[in-house]
Amino acid sequence: METADGRLSVSKTLSALNGVLAGKVGDGARGAVWFKESSSRNLRSRDFLAPQAALRAVFADGQVLDGIAGSVSLLKCSGVPPIQSCQKGSTGLTVQLDRPAVFAEILKAIPLYAKPLPITPGHSIVLNCVPLHGCKGLNSFSLSHLRAILVTDHLSGILQAQGVDVRLAPFLADEETQRFLRQLQIEWPSGLEMSPTSEDVLAMKDALRQCPHATFAETDQEGVVCKLHLRGFLGNQQQQQESLEGYDPNLDVFLVTEEKLLHVAELQSVTSQCAALAPGSCYGVVHVVSHEEAFQQQKVDLLWRLVAPQAPPALQKHLVCGPVKVPAAAASPVSVLQYFQLRHSQMYEASVLKYGDLSQDEAWTETIGVLTSAAIRFEMLSTAHWNKILLDLEEASISTKGTKSGAFVMYNCARLATLFEMYRREAERGVYPAFPLPSELDYSSLREEGEWLLLFNSILPFQEVLSQVIQLPISSSGIRITASTEAVCKFLIQLSMDFSSYYNRVHILGEPRPHLFIQMFSRLQLMRAVREVFHSALMTLHLPPLNQI
Repeated sequence: METADGRLSVSKTLSALNGVLAGKVGDGARGAVWFKESSSRNLRSRDFLAPQAALRAVFADGQVLDGIAGSVSLLKCSGVPPIQSCQKGSTGLTVQLDRPAVFAEILKAIPLYAKPLPITPGHSIVLNCVPLHGCKGLNSFSLSHLRAILVTDHLSGILQAQGVDVRLAPFLADEETQRFLRQLQIEWPSGLEMSPTSEDVLAMKDALRQCPHATFAETDQEGVVCKLHLRGFLGNQQQQQESLEGYDPNLDVFLVTEEKLLHVAELQSVTSQCAALAPGSCYGVVHVVSHEEAFQQQKVDLLWRLVAPQAPPALQKHLVCGPVKVPAAAASPVSVLQYFQLRHSQMYEASVLKYGDLSQDEAWTETIGVLTSAAIRFEMLSTAHWNKILLDLEEASISTKGTKSGAFVMYNCARLATLFEMYRREAERGVYPAFPLPSELDYSSLREEGEWLLLFNSILPFQEVLSQVIQLPISSSGIRITASTEAVCKFLIQLSMDFSSYYNRVHILGEPRPHLFIQMFSRLQLMRAVREVFHSALMTLHLPPLNQI
């Protein structure tokens, strides 16, 4: 019934359910027939469904063989929750789980479901945030650059949470940019002692002088070291049957500057550390780049291969972030600093309207800073990274009432903190008894529709949501990759909506009557699990959970 580490799993359940059909009819049922329900309406009657249309592809005329439903009902294997029933009906085959047993199994072992699941050790990833190379202060950044920085930071957080050795490039020396990033809860390495030296750049120039694809004729442009003829280089690689698929066919002449050589030298420095600290380990480089610079970064990729043919990893991939636009009505382009200041002032004004003047309260100053960071992160990360973002600069888009905003997520996280603080105070006063052990709780008292929605849609599949993001296709063909960098934000928004609906409807801390304590403690244990999932997900976004809003 459980996986090796004791966890129930949605993916293992679907695999086992499909396996029952395959075992009855052979190869015809190898496709995915079953799926997990998620809508509150459908979850009233079933948890998993094999639709009639899918069954017709497996069984003649859609007539399910006798005994299939019984076999599913008796299914017991690793990762599969206890099944209460399997029924044949007009919609297809439906499965309903033994919900009290599933509540008990998960809520007795919350850390197994609420903590990121470590993956196989020995993997290293270098995340190269292209906009930060040659940083010349905040004025050099566009909103699209900020998006690439936030995508890099989130990837770093989620990969590290699951045990991957992550190296960030480049090292950042500009103090103004460092201070700004810290306001967004980003701690970027300065690592000046590990920065490349002038000797490293000279060595690369020497390599270029030996390169048949480089010419050193003088140009009118200052700072140009040489011209690289990339089309010839790519043609040679194809003749030698070396896999360099996916590069833009328009790549040709590249004017190599000192700045681009320094970019490559910084990458070389970071990857050398990977090789030195973990000899023989598998690692790759992911260039996180805004759409405006994607073409140029392909040139830098090839430059690295030319100046250090033995050193760069074969696995270089490009993760391209789409543009960030503001409404055409804006009088002038909005800078990164203006955008941050706008969101910060909106958060402050919304807080003053709700709570009064908080300017002298240091704790609230910090809270408003975190809310600003959350608002910006959710705006930049809730959309798939390859799609365009059109920013809504109005205050309504980031308020705690807006169910699509980071502030709404942080508000609901704070409501959980308030709930447990209220319980603690009342328990100290003797109003409520001490919290029982999880194994002593009666989970059959959890009968509210919203309770199952929280467990089945959020707590149970949480680790599989994280796994969506971590599966970077480093070994795939071509140079471009995509990642589900929007998955965690979308998950948190949906969790917040489901929790808010439940919390507004159900009085968790009831009257202090002994016969009500059974249900109250079971509900509090469910809220514990929700809180831990909130905290783990926010950790991957480098957002601290708030205790008050």
